[in-house]
Amino acid sequence: MPKKAAEQNKKNSTLLIVESPAKAKTIERYLGKGYSVAASIGHLIDLPKSRMAIDIDKDFEPEYITVRGKAKILKELSQKASKVDHILLASDNDREGEAISFHLKSFLEKKNTKAKIERIIFNEITPAAIREAILKPLEIDSGKVNAQKARRVLDRIVGYRLSPLLWKKVKNGLSAGRVQSVALRLICEREKEVEDFTPEEYWTLEAELKKDKHHFAAQLVQYSGAKPVLPDSKSVELLKEKLIGKDFIVREIKKAEKKSQPRAPYTTSKLQQDSANRLGFTSRKTMQIAQQLYEGINIGSGRVGLITYMRTDSTRISIQALTEVRQFIGENYPDDLPANPINYSPAKRSQDAHEAIRPTYSSYTPDYVKEYLTKDQLRLYTLIWERFISSQMKNSVSETTTADIECGEALFRASMTRVKEKGYQKVLKILASKEKSEKIPELKQGDSLVLSEYKSEQHFTQGPSRFTDASIVKMLEEKEIGRPSTYAPIISLLLDRHYVSRKNRQLVPTQLGKIIYELLVNSFNDILDVNFTAEMERKLDDVEINNENWVGMIQDFYKPFNKKVEHVMETLESIKGALDEKTEYVCENCGKPMVKKLGRFGYFLACSGFPECKNTKSVPLAECPRPGCDGMIVARKKQGGKSKEFYGCTNYPECDFISHSKPTSKKCPVCGYFMVEKYDKARGTYYSCSNHECKNSMEAEEE
Repeated sequence: MPKKAAEQNKKNSTLLIVESPAKAKTIERYLGKGYSVAASIGHLIDLPKSRMAIDIDKDFEPEYITVRGKAKILKELSQKASKVDHILLASDNDREGEAISFHLKSFLEKKNTKAKIERIIFNEITPAAIREAILKPLEIDSGKVNAQKARRVLDRIVGYRLSPLLWKKVKNGLSAGRVQSVALRLICEREKEVEDFTPEEYWTLEAELKKDKHHFAAQLVQYSGAKPVLPDSKSVELLKEKLIGKDFIVREIKKAEKKSQPRAPYTTSKLQQDSANRLGFTSRKTMQIAQQLYEGINIGSGRVGLITYMRTDSTRISIQALTEVRQFIGENYPDDLPANPINYSPAKRSQDAHEAIRPTYSSYTPDYVKEYLTKDQLRLYTLIWERFISSQMKNSVSETTTADIECGEALFRASMTRVKEKGYQKVLKILASKEKSEKIPELKQGDSLVLSEYKSEQHFTQGPSRFTDASIVKMLEEKEIGRPSTYAPIISLLLDRHYVSRKNRQLVPTQLGKIIYELLVNSFNDILDVNFTAEMERKLDDVEINNENWVGMIQDFYKPFNKKVEHVMETLESIKGALDEKTEYVCENCGKPMVKKLGRFGYFLACSGFPECKNTKSVPLAECPRPGCDGMIVARKKQGGKSKEFYGCTNYPECDFISHSKPTSKKCPVCGYFMVEKYDKARGTYYSCSNHECKNSMEAEEE
């Protein structure tokens, strides 16, 4: 190529840098000649992991370094930057994304990059959104950068001051985080409520009645003008005796119409809640799949970003999206298109930086894209699509008919609901209501009914429920703890640190979690206070909009916190070794007993003769069922990556027995293999034989 042509080509060239390779691949096909797209793959410059790296005496200035393993990426980006005359930083439009752009710009400028460096932001990965963003470049938002810096410094100070305290007083390798510890507090306090609750017995009474050939049920709702009190079966029988010979007469028929409004498009927390409740997804899984849908899926004609940015607290949608969805509804559900668009008020603390989570194209129905998506991608996309389309449709209208039926001093009630106008519910499948209404015959005041039989049922009062992914996210949002981007990581960290375990989708604090909670609450109650944490989040928001100086904010926090840490370090009694459990296993090296310990990657067996004997091994979960094998079944993971845990024999490779379900100490009474723990929605937790040829299973409570 002639020199002049090469110079001209460089002059017109632009490098666009995003965070992920998948996003880069999608965007690249939208841009014409003169554009190249590269990925930073997250943060390239950050605090080191090996030390605090905060200069307390110099306004808490952080010491940034190249993230380990990212030097090669930085070098490649620098080389690409030297060959263009324009650089567009297109990391995510949030605090973390702004910090990534800031650090990239600073790095490239230090490398004497001659190219003009600008910031662009977009909420969806579509050709129109990308082109519009390129036409409206911005400066780096210093408020967002400072808010991210303040949050990073604050969390680093708390983590690097509390963790050594836990190492000294509880056990090595523990860690404590500012927001995660508050979430742990919520889970532990809920667990205490669950444990302290004493259920009380009560009974309900139902009358199965008949009019002509129609049978229906009516519930006892009053006796002698008051709510019935039936604490036991004896009280039920006494009441039934009092009603002997009394006629069932319809006293009143009431009909009430109810309008049900559609719900707003998804925010991050609401998506995680519905995904957990409707699909059984963890918060982490929800965000991973949403990220895939956002960054782009190949739908035959090319890669397309199917949803807007998935970390948001806003219910706002763009004018363009609103126009498109109303056009879609008008063409497909013309009778259910409101005369005017529906507006949804933002939450009290919404930053409104992004739109709500919605499909990028209303016309991309779940049926249209299903052949290109995995099962889980399709289910989550369907959830998002249904919620968005329905949000701009008419109300549904239902009519409830209630019949009050007298029998002596008792009042029984039967009700039936029917949908008169489906409205927005026409598009709902996954999100459709699962409630079913019993039918009652046509009744009028004064009708005499025939009693077929009484049905009584024993109940127990229900105490507070343990948190699930859905309910803890809801609580964090209500208490103003964390941000949309942090809900899933908070839960994951608590699980990864073994402070919390997940049982039947419920979050249950472990013994270690309870110990950490007690220690932190007793010593740092103010820092773990929900209101204090929410106030810190509000201050970070103020830093972002330049209403708060981040250095002053950290200074106000640090002095009393540091003083408290030093006091607790000196005065708190050590409980090291309290978590170690004695076992029946003996060390094959020295003959001393093995103890069960908790390490960074879970429980393991260690010789009690440490440090003289450093023997360790996995915790045996069951005896290997293979004939002639004397091995034990232990938890394993494939080397490299984040592979799923499985269970194999200690005599591998001689014995290749594998189970993908967790073994228990119970043996199958039919074939002698060990039983594994399984769970499904219908049965809950149950035990199933690990022998594929044996179909035996039993309920978890059976011994």
